[in-house]
Order: sequence, then C-alpha cells, then structure tokens
Amino acid sequence: MKIFSYLLLVLLFVPTTAVSQRISKESEIKKMISEISEKRLESDVRKLVSFGTRNTNSVQDDPTRGIGAARDWLFEEFKKISAACGNCLEVEKQSFLQPQASRVPKPINLTNVIATLRGGKDPDRIYVVSGHYDSMCGNPADGECEAPGANDDASGTAAVLELARVMSKRQFDATIVFMAVAGEEQGLLGAAYYAQQALEKKMNIEAMMTNDIIGGVTTFKDAPNRQTMRVFSEGVPSNESPAEANIRRGTGGENDSQSRQLARFIKESAEMFSPKFKATIIYRRDRYLRGGDHIPFLERGFSAVRFSETNEDYDHQHQNVRTENGKVYGDLPEFVDYGYVANVTKVNLASLARLAYGPGRPLGVGMVTARLGNDTELKWERSKESDVVGYEIVWRETSSPVWTDSTFVGDVANHIMKAMSKDNYFFGVRAVDKDGNKSQVSFPRPVR
Repeated sequence: MKIFSYLLLVLLFVPTTAVSQRISKESEIKKMISEISEKRLESDVRKLVSFGTRNTNSVQDDPTRGIGAARDWLFEEFKKISAACGNCLEVEKQSFLQPQASRVPKPINLTNVIATLRGGKDPDRIYVVSGHYDSMCGNPADGECEAPGANDDASGTAAVLELARVMSKRQFDATIVFMAVAGEEQGLLGAAYYAQQALEKKMNIEAMMTNDIIGGVTTFKDAPNRQTMRVFSEGVPSNESPAEANIRRGTGGENDSQSRQLARFIKESAEMFSPKFKATIIYRRDRYLRGGDHIPFLERGFSAVRFSETNEDYDHQHQNVRTENGKVYGDLPEFVDYGYVANVTKVNLASLARLAYGPGRPLGVGMVTARLGNDTELKWERSKESDVVGYEIVWRETSSPVWTDSTFVGDVANHIMKAMSKDNYFFGVRAVDKDGNKSQVSFPRPVR
C-alpha cells in the first residue's frame, strides 16, 4: 500500500475524533498556504535591495545603506510580526566578533537576526528555517560595490519573513526558528556560529532548511522543468565517524542519512500540498564544489537540506551591476520571478507545518541481527510524547529512491516483517500521533 494512504489499521488504533483532527490540520496547512503573499515577497525583496549593498564588510551604522541597515530593518520586521500575534515571537540579534579571514579584511561584528516561535507541547524539539541576508558583487570581500542580491539571497530572506508572518498566527507542538543569517558569502560564518552554539547548548534541532537562491530567474521562465525546485540533501553524513562508515558500508545506508529522510519528507509534503510545483531531491550536499548555510549544521550532526531554484543564471549572480553590449548583468530584482518564490515558500510552509504539528522521529531504531533468516525484526524506543499512538514501518526496494509502502503496527517497540529479507528491502520507522500526523522516518542501525 502506498505510503501516503492512511491504513484501515490506523483507524482501529486512533479514535474517530482524531480523523477529523487530522483533516483539520490538513485544512489549516492549506489555509496557511493560501495566505502566502507574492506581493509581500516582492516588496520585501525590493526593500532589501534598496540598501544598495548588504555585503558583510559593508557599513553597519548607516540607517539607509549597508548590512547594518538591513539587519535593523529585519529585526524591526520580526518585531512587527511578533506584535501582531501578541508578542508570540522571541526576537533577537545574535552578534559575534568575526576575526580577519580570507574574505574578511578586518575583524567585524556579524549578526544573525532570529525570531523563535515556541512550541506548545514539545518546545525543546526545534525546526530551523533560514535565508542569508548578506550579498556580494564580483568580489566577496568588497563592502563598497553595489550588491543588490535580489535572488542571492533576498529571495530566501523574504521567504523566511513571510513564513514567520503566516505561521506565527498558529500554535504548533514543536518550536520553529525563523532566521536571517549574515556572512554566508564569506564562508557560511553566521550559520556556523549559530550551529556551534546549538551544539554546545545541546539543542534538539531535528531539522534545518535553508533557502538560498529561490528566485526562479525570469530568464528561465520557459524551461521545461520550471515547476520544480531543488532540495539538496547529502547521502553520507558530513560528520560520519570511521566506525559509522564501517556500519554504513556493511548495511548499504549510503542513501539513507537523516538528511535524506528529511528530503523525502519534504518531497512527500510537496506532493500532498503543492501537486503542481514539485520538490526534486538532488543527491548532493550542495551544488558542485559549492556550499550553503545547511552545511555547518550537517557538520555538527544536525539534519539539514538546502532549497534552491532549478536553473541558475550566472549573469545575474555574483556579478558587478553593469551593462555590456546591451546586456544587463547583476543580481537585480527585475530578474526574480516572485510567483516562483511564492511556490518555494509554500513548500517550506507545508513541510515545516507537518513537522511542527507532528511527533518527533523515533529514536534508537535498530534492525536485529542476532540470527540469519528471511524475516526482518525492527525495534525502537517508545516516544515520551503523550499523543503518540503508534508507529509505522515503511519500506522500499533497494533500487527505489523514496519510500513506497507502509504498515501501521500499533503502540509497540518492535515488529517482525515476515518473509521480507533485509537483504532485499530498506526499512524505516516513523511515529504517528493521535491526530494522524506522522514524523520523519528514522533509518535503523544494526543491533543484536
């Protein structure tokens, strides 16, 4: 049976009222999606562009130009959003001193602008969504040149603001962090600082999604894959230890990092709530020899992915603004397709809402290897969340990129898949709550 169907067995375990609760949650997600404003996204992109440059090395004390002006505007926007929801957001500037580096000519203060929407039932479980608000021209260290950065990455920052506007009106089980980071073009500096702080504080960040270059440049408006976005997701974990690598080689888990499970969850969310605009999983950590703000999270053991437009136009990215032989160069707002930005924002919202409404993913998931046989036994730790009513086993053939089948097994801590050899299938486990919400999938490790 396909994974997106709700099994009759689930209904036997879940009260009838929960079915209406699930439908209610789905209706609420659709309502939130309908509230995403293309006009507001365009307005925010153009406002960020109006600061002339947002280069990390640009001026910080000018009220109308430079990264300082952009920082302060973002902070005030988050404060306005919070005021509109009864001060539901914790808005802060996370600043730190960045030493001199290859793209930082002298020590400077960098600031991440953060708005946190605390969860009601499980506030310690956290989901982070980000965009970087700094920009660059041809020289990433040049703080003086015009660097409008409309697509890279005012588009992603505008998406984060719009998500905060819409989602802050609701209460979720888990916590959502809306974040605009600086220093991306100088080496992912702002994201690395936040991720390191999160690691040291032992924050339970279950997923991180960054939006970087989601403007859907108008030069590709007629491309055959126009109604798609890319979800970059690593296979082999960036922080994998030698012992973990040995286990992976012995079990065939190259395509089953937690980042890949997050990407599959996002693809599933897009199919449920955005059927005309697809999320395509790219089996790379990022673009070829390039990087984004999800990488510092991956390197510290957090699950993370990057959203990006399907086709990039390098004449309108990391270019000095100019006209040569009648051709305009530069990352200008007229080359951004704001309908495309809205579509990517909607996939963000569907994925974030499903994650934050639903239960956390199962922990301690293992595949029993004490004996040979054609049955497969899975075990896991029972969730401490009071509204989790059971678990779903998912599986796929080894050649399939996504989970294809599932069965609900009830409120148990282990299950045997009869006559289904672990040599022929990949398996996973996800939690199901009383409202029918499902978690991300956890991939099993071998246990005796």
